[in-house]
Amino acid sequence: MGCTTLLVGRKASADGSPLVARTEDSSNGSFDPKRVVVVRPEDQPRTHTSVLAHRRVELPQDPLRYTAVPNALPDEGIWGCAGINSANVAMSATETLTSNPRVLGADPLVEYVPESGTPGSPGHRPEVPGGISEEDMLTLVLPYIRSAREGVLRLGELLAEHGTYEMNGIAFSDVEDIWWLETVGGHHWIARRVPEDHYAAIPNQLSIDSFDLEDAEGEGRDHLASPDLRTFVQTHHLDLTLRDESADPSAAPSPGPSADPATGAPSTHVFNPRDAFGSHSNADHRYNTPRAWYMQRTLNPTSEDWDGPEPGNRPDSDDLPWSRRPERKLTVEDVKDVLSSHYQGTPFDPYSPHGTRAERRAFRPIGINRHNALAILQIRPDRPESSRALQWIAYASNPFTTLIPMFTNVDEAPEYLTRTTGQVSTDSFYWTSRLLAILADGHYAETIADIERYQRTTLALGRAAVHATDEAIGTSARESADGDSTSSVSARLAQANTTIAEQIRAETDQVLAAVLHTTSNLMTNRFSRSDG
Repeated sequence: MGCTTLLVGRKASADGSPLVARTEDSSNGSFDPKRVVVVRPEDQPRTHTSVLAHRRVELPQDPLRYTAVPNALPDEGIWGCAGINSANVAMSATETLTSNPRVLGADPLVEYVPESGTPGSPGHRPEVPGGISEEDMLTLVLPYIRSAREGVLRLGELLAEHGTYEMNGIAFSDVEDIWWLETVGGHHWIARRVPEDHYAAIPNQLSIDSFDLEDAEGEGRDHLASPDLRTFVQTHHLDLTLRDESADPSAAPSPGPSADPATGAPSTHVFNPRDAFGSHSNADHRYNTPRAWYMQRTLNPTSEDWDGPEPGNRPDSDDLPWSRRPERKLTVEDVKDVLSSHYQGTPFDPYSPHGTRAERRAFRPIGINRHNALAILQIRPDRPESSRALQWIAYASNPFTTLIPMFTNVDEAPEYLTRTTGQVSTDSFYWTSRLLAILADGHYAETIADIERYQRTTLALGRAAVHATDEAIGTSARESADGDSTSSVSARLAQANTTIAEQIRAETDQVLAAVLHTTSNLMTNRFSRSDG
């Protein structure tokens, strides 16, 4: 199980951009090389068949162009990861979530069953396709939506029709809103709009902690769900909220967040999806909740006493809020730092000389060895539609890597981001990043200064290149918003992407050489005449 998601509402970000970010992490012991692609409408299939689940889905005939970060090796399917389409709608798919036997018994996952026996024989069992999953979702949804809300509704329809074989969380964003969808069993789902001045930190758990069913069944302003969710919850006794003994025991779950009219205090009858659909296992307390705890500790450092003798929230707290208002506005760099973190400043940092070995290995870090890719999706409200979308890309283990910004209104991605194969090569940003991480990890104290300089330098280069490009195409972009020269703007953005990527490639090659030199001098079999 992998992935960590951070969602930042537009009023919580420095420039008013909603930010959707997720690390795609491979399963333990495996690594999935990634590449960036731009899928043009003529290249989008009209029928999709998943490799792992053998599920066939007919697709609409009018796809939009979109970016994606698929697996470089197609043996397990596409795994599109994250992207932005030509309508400036972003999607990140998916964050693997936890559930519980009550949910999975009420609405089982739709798992693939291979054919067995000989056709026509008594023991023959035909193949049963599995549901849609992380392998498929970006491909099935992103090319066909023009708002974040449309993304939720399209995916919800696909889940109802085809089901899924795993619990997943999916983010959608446009220039105004971020919506977060969580699957519930094989066919059901819920979704909440991230409050505009909040961030949401999500660590492989079903995370939504309050839900307004009345809103979902009505206007759907901030909540959406499967049409039969209330009946599903009531029929299978999934609502675990303690209620007043005088209340009707057969009542359906409370509509959701409300306040006591006399005191103004939050109602005790709020429906909590995390309790109903999620998990609170010992494995969560080691693998999942500590990541949410550290993200909130970092972004709200003075909001509570995190280190007191009886802290309000601990790494194993089951009631960390789904979203919080940060103490200051957040940037792309903040998002990268948080999703690279490994419990710095606590006894749980695996690179720290402090704390016991047991403490340093107590919790799964956010910045882990098996990151495949990090995508930060930014839709900028202060830019014309033709140049407002940026997809920031990093590969491999985040504590040691950097981001490359890419304008998404283009027909091709830079070669440095796309040139990933199964062969290790420093011509590929993926492989160079992974080599850099493995070298630096083994001698963290001796190499971290070089890594930090590299990250500062390259993030500054990326920022400067984006600013320069915005200024250079400013007039053209405004003209294209009125219907002129859209293709010329796209071509200029593509050239800017290549320039940015090549600048960061030069810095990456330089830091790789420096770290290689340092670690070569620290090899176990080193020896000098002066040693004696």
